[in-house]
Amino acid sequence: MSASKAVQSAREEESAKKQSRELLAIIRIRGVVNVRPEVATTLRLLRLARKYHMTVYPADRPGLKGMLHKAKDWIAWGEIDREVLIEVLRRRGRAPGSIRITDEYIREKLGLGGVEELVDKLYSGELELYKLEHVIKPVFRLAPPRGGFKKSIKRPFKDGGELGYRGREINKLILRMI
Repeated sequence: MSASKAVQSAREEESAKKQSRELLAIIRIRGVVNVRPEVATTLRLLRLARKYHMTVYPADRPGLKGMLHKAKDWIAWGEIDREVLIEVLRRRGRAPGSIRITDEYIREKLGLGGVEELVDKLYSGELELYKLEHVIKPVFRLAPPRGGFKKSIKRPFKDGGELGYRGREINKLILRMI
């Protein structure tokens, strides 16, 4: 009986882990000049071809941590909140052909209830945004932040700059860039 309880608790932990999965928003802050070739390749793999482009990946994706570390001097990243992701999808989300993402479009193409349900499925792990590129472009084209960057774009966030890991502070930056 204890073996079945252990299996059941392991399944519950796994389902709870999937429901509380973190999504990382990655924004390219700096441009293309003087980028080393290996960093340019990493940015291309992250689909960050231009300044102010943003992508969203699950935090537990294999290889992502190393790619973020390699490109840390050109990007800012952190955990995106559910409400902010909904706002980004509604205001900056595009389908192939530059079609705006609406609840009707999501219902038609994916058979989901709307943008909120899509975000719930992204957080639960049932869908991956980067695997839906035939329906939703995986890159969000943001604007420069309203009011400009508060600090230097040449220094890490922990040293008073804008680059690198920001944690939940990325949400404030994204809202200024939508």
